[in-house]
This record gives sequence, structure tokens and C-alpha cells, in this order.
Amino acid sequence: QVQLVESGGGLVQAGGSLRLSCAASGMIFRRYDFGWYRQAPGKQRELVAGITSGGITNYGDSVKGRFTISRDNAKNTVYLQMNSLEPEDTAVYYCNAVLKLGNLPLSYWGQGTQVTVSS
Repeated sequence: QVQLVESGGGLVQAGGSLRLSCAASGMIFRRYDFGWYRQAPGKQRELVAGITSGGITNYGDSVKGRFTISRDNAKNTVYLQMNSLEPEDTAVYYCNAVLKLGNLPLSYWGQGTQVTVSS
């Protein structure tokens, strides 16, 4: 079965950096689009960054220029490099994988990893 396992979260001071990893298994990794989402307490889950199977990336406005998403198809892993972290980046970060199959895309989620940025 498909599994997504996030890691790399933790506590960091404002201005610091973290790198999140999402290790995937049970799938043909190179065929999937991936996204990093986050959810802060009391807020809706929002897209942070996405990367297509072809390597095209997109970012949420609040993280542009600070975060970088990448993928390593040989390691079945997606990364989120987060620099210049701000307290507003505090949230649970989730990895999402999507395989587009016509009108019925397959979507999978990881369990999430906590990122806390102190001021």
C-alpha cells in the first residue's frame, strides 16, 4: 500500500532553516505529483508548495523566495527546504501525493510533521 512518511520537523528560532522530507513507498514515484501543505491551529489546510511529475514547481505567496520544493526520483523522496522561517510558518506540515487518472485522481496523505518557529 502507498505510504508517505514525513520527517525533519522540529523547533527552530525565527530566521532559521529546516528541511522536511517525505519518503514514499508502494507507488511508482516518478508518476506522481507532490505537494506540501500546512495547517495551523484554527486555520484551514493550505498549499505551501507543489511539484509535478515533470518537475514543475509552484509556491504559496507567503513562502515564495523562502521555501524550495524538490524531488529525488531515485530515492522516492520529496523535500521542502525552508529558509528564513517566521513564527507564522508554525504548523503541521503534510505531504500529499496525487496520481491523475482521468476524472478519478488518486490522492494520498502523510501523517504530518510539526514545525514550530519561535520568535
